[in-house]
Amino acid sequence: MDGQYDFSVDDLVGGGCKDALETLYYFLDGELTAARRAVIQHHLDQCAPCLHAFDFEAELRSVVARSCREEVPDALRKRVADVIAEASNPQQQFPGGFEQGFV
Repeated sequence: MDGQYDFSVDDLVGGGCKDALETLYYFLDGELTAARRAVIQHHLDQCAPCLHAFDFEAELRSVVARSCREEVPDALRKRVADVIAEASNPQQQFPGGFEQGFV
């Protein structure tokens, strides 16, 4: 089975939308056998509401994947590091030579 989930073609014929939507994530993750994928794809081709659900989930995954790959600009990374370093310094100098410390 090569790590893929196997379902019979009859699993979807009677169940329609419910079964297609229950296997949607397996479909998106490529975890279905070729036969099961074909059955789901046929259902999606025939059923606009399920196709809409599939398109929504596929787009959502794409947006999340893109968001997770974005790099933080070096200037922003340095500013954040500087602020953290400043905030974690218990002895900060204030104007007039006064120091703030723990009392």
